[in-house]
Amino acid sequence: QVQLVESGGGLVQAGQSLTLSCAASGSFFRIDTMAWYRQAPGKQRDLVARITRGGNPNYADSVKGRFSISRDNAKNMVYLQMNDLEPEDTAVYYCNADILKLTRASAYWGQGTQVTVSS
Repeated sequence: QVQLVESGGGLVQAGQSLTLSCAASGSFFRIDTMAWYRQAPGKQRDLVARITRGGNPNYADSVKGRFSISRDNAKNMVYLQMNDLEPEDTAVYYCNADILKLTRASAYWGQGTQVTVSS
């Protein structure tokens, strides 16, 4: 069974920073693209950032220049460094990964971690 477990969420003030981590565990062949999504109350889940296995990142316009995604393939982990946080960044943040097991690739999700930014 494959699991994604996020950590690092919390309550911070506007302008401060947080780093989220996500660890993948279980039996699988390879992890391809990894990503962070977020969902605010009453809103849809949106992509925040994604990173390919080779390390090529993409960001939502709303976080460009403030957030940075990275990964450690040896440790099966992905990170999200969030700087200059704004109240609008308040949401549950979810880790997502495309994981290849034998010949089939599937998308997996973590349980989410709450990020709250106060003004």
